[in-house]
Amino acid sequence: MDDKEKIKDLLSRAGVKVNGSNPWDIQVNNDSFFQRILSGGSLALGESYMDGWFDIEDLDVFFDRVLSAKLDERVITSSLFFRILRAKILNLQDTSRAFTVGRNHYDIGNDLYARMLDKRLVYTCGYWKNARTLDEAQEAKLDLVCRKLNIIKGQRILDIGCGWGSFAKFAAMQYGADVVGVTISKEQAKFAKENTRGLPVDIRFQDYRDLDEQFDHVVSLGMFEHVGYKNYRAYMEIVHRNLKGCGMFLLHTIGGNKSSYINEPWMEKYIFPGGMLPSITQIGKSIEGLFVMEDWHNFGAYYDNTLMHWFKNFDTHWSEIQNQYSNRFYRMWKYYLLASAGSFRSRRNQLWQIVLSKNGVRGVYNSIR
Repeated sequence: MDDKEKIKDLLSRAGVKVNGSNPWDIQVNNDSFFQRILSGGSLALGESYMDGWFDIEDLDVFFDRVLSAKLDERVITSSLFFRILRAKILNLQDTSRAFTVGRNHYDIGNDLYARMLDKRLVYTCGYWKNARTLDEAQEAKLDLVCRKLNIIKGQRILDIGCGWGSFAKFAAMQYGADVVGVTISKEQAKFAKENTRGLPVDIRFQDYRDLDEQFDHVVSLGMFEHVGYKNYRAYMEIVHRNLKGCGMFLLHTIGGNKSSYINEPWMEKYIFPGGMLPSITQIGKSIEGLFVMEDWHNFGAYYDNTLMHWFKNFDTHWSEIQNQYSNRFYRMWKYYLLASAGSFRSRRNQLWQIVLSKNGVRGVYNSIR
């Protein structure tokens, strides 16, 4: 069986055809594509799309089908062993590399994110339970976080990975909180300082490992994915150190169904260098003896809707910013957003909000949904 037949056979297991008529079928533009995929796996798949070697009308549906059929587990490349070995030997998220993802991802242009995200610039999963629009879903998520922590006026809140200041601004304006936000992105810090001007908010360009203060509660929305498995325990110890005895910590993170030690190679190279999705086991081990787990809420299915709205916004407004980027960047960003949507739709990835208390909530914790 030649390379083309191998790929066709593999894709048929997911109901995908080569040069078929369905919107999720793959249209191959370069016959070298087949050999490239078999030798390079998922990294080659993403790069082939960026290079225009194939097109798919509905990329999100394609990835839902491929991941639901677990086809990614059937193409194992020789580089996988060395990537795992490297991750085992090195701490790929140590302090010397802490600011890499800030420069490579979050600093690529506030103009891009302003056109892609909601009006508050919230770059995490929205809460769509009663929402109809992206703005409503993100406001509902920010309010959900505040209610889960029972934030009251005057409390001091630490926001680890504060982004463009969306949570800090919301908590200060709607709940009267004093917020300290830290980020490893210069552009985010600059924007967040202006965004929260006049409010009791202190935005810092700072690594979380340098924190040593006391807070009533700690929040981390979409930052734990950058910590790395070798640092999970140290991260939790730092949160514990900075949290008052009666305080609570809300961890909002994407999670994986299996424990992993490396990032998906295409995402690692082009989108989130040093990124890694934690598992339930890894989080459980990291909090053992430090925290009481009060609540674990999974609403990963909402990320599909969030990502599809982000892509629609990005695609609609692309003409306004395309002179700042290349066509290859457009294909890369489209691939990132729609492949991610497919991964959540297939339930390969999850989104967890975990509420942890330092010494246990007296009585029964009210699990808010």
